[in-house]
Amino acid sequence: MKKLARAYFKEAQWLNAGYIPNCDEYIKNAVVSTTFMALGTASLIGMEEFMITKDIFEWIKNEPSILRASSTICRLMDDISDHETDQQRGHVASVIECYMNEYGASKQEAYVKFRKEVKNAWKDINKALLRPIEVPIFVLERILNLARTMDTFFQDEEDGYTNSNSKCKDIITLLLVDSVTI
Repeated sequence: MKKLARAYFKEAQWLNAGYIPNCDEYIKNAVVSTTFMALGTASLIGMEEFMITKDIFEWIKNEPSILRASSTICRLMDDISDHETDQQRGHVASVIECYMNEYGASKQEAYVKFRKEVKNAWKDINKALLRPIEVPIFVLERILNLARTMDTFFQDEEDGYTNSNSKCKDIITLLLVDSVTI
């Protein structure tokens, strides 16, 4: 939570100063401000005490590759899907604006670049799941399932997290409301 608060504060400073960071600076902060790391940690708290050890919390505190990749997926897919809406509402620059500003690229070029980064992050997740040696597989599965959720929220470059009229609403209705005939 301390890391998250610091990341939010840094974004507030950037916004108030009208500062657009370079991509590396933005992503370093954004993978924390996306709240994914905090969610990944919090998802372990309610588990049985004998299953979650101090070593697991130390592992997650050190931001392992699967957690960073999942955070990256969440942040990049979110930024691709709603950066224009966020700019209209006066938010801090997204990775799209940072990339366009830093490299003089078009919006479409930025989309291509960060769609590729999302694919690479999924490869990092798959690699971490192939040989789980540092922590039990059920810990990795929680992080994987959070990444899957984010992928669902932001599928087809639509912000299903913020926009209640998105396809995400239909998915939730099919899952929880509409009955299945057996």
